[in-house]
Amino acid sequence: MSDIVKQYFEAFNAGDTEAMLACLDTDVAHHVNEGRIRVGKIKFAEFCAHMSHCYREELTDMVVFEAEGGTRAAAEYIVNGTYLATDAGLPEARGQTYRLPAGSFFDIKDGKISRVTTYYNLADWVAQVS
Repeated sequence: MSDIVKQYFEAFNAGDTEAMLACLDTDVAHHVNEGRIRVGKIKFAEFCAHMSHCYREELTDMVVFEAEGGTRAAAEYIVNGTYLATDAGLPEARGQTYRLPAGSFFDIKDGKISRVTTYYNLADWVAQVS
């Protein structure tokens, strides 16, 4: 697995946003499931702060694929989470737990992640926390 992708996921599971940011290109494009593209580390950090407020998550059963040449990577994993605080437009949070298959896709440029795209089944998540 690409070292930078490994570092990114290790930082995610440690809840270490600063270490995640260190893995990213300054102008990272963050493609969020069911959301708009956010560009730049500042927007990514704001997203992480919001997510940490509403959710506690750990990624397990990770499988990472890397394209020849190391410029692209993908990962499939299980999100094991707790819904901590109600997120706008979503069901009310009451400490519900969830287990959700998900995946991420990456572009890597000059040793940093320049694109993160994450996908999961929102309807499945809603059903689990409703």
